[in-house]
Amino acid sequence: MRIGLISDTHDEEYTLGMALARFRQAQVRTVLHAGDVTSAFTLKLFTEFDLWIARGNMDYDPKLALAVAESFGAERLARVHDLSFNGARIAMTHGDSWQRLEALIRAPADDGQRRYVIHGHTHAPSDETIGITRVINPGAIGHTRWRCATCAILDLATNDLQWIEL
Repeated sequence: MRIGLISDTHDEEYTLGMALARFRQAQVRTVLHAGDVTSAFTLKLFTEFDLWIARGNMDYDPKLALAVAESFGAERLARVHDLSFNGARIAMTHGDSWQRLEALIRAPADDGQRRYVIHGHTHAPSDETIGITRVINPGAIGHTRWRCATCAILDLATNDLQWIEL
């Protein structure tokens, strides 16, 4: 199973559309958004995907929670997600709370399965292993300023991570 990893879209519809087109080409059906969608109107671009969103520090649009609930389900927007796909445990948070992020990284994987922590916030793409936990930040789609917009595709069967620069 391949999942799309995206973060910090900040209402940037054009670049987000390019990222989602790349996900479609790769036949990605599930997308994990590590926060800072910013406004509810950009959710319309995700309707064909199985979308999970970590609430970010810029996600204060009062319409966002209702739009997520109506389009994807109320449980799809949370500060922290603890998910499992094909036996792979994945925790996701935005990353604006260092204590919350560190707690997720340090938490033991009690089931012995591969463990990932997905986060955003810094706008800097990264992939590192801390203990037994693979920590991935897909970078940012919006407000990239001096960096190229990035997202990623994670193959849970092979543990391969494909970076996409936009």
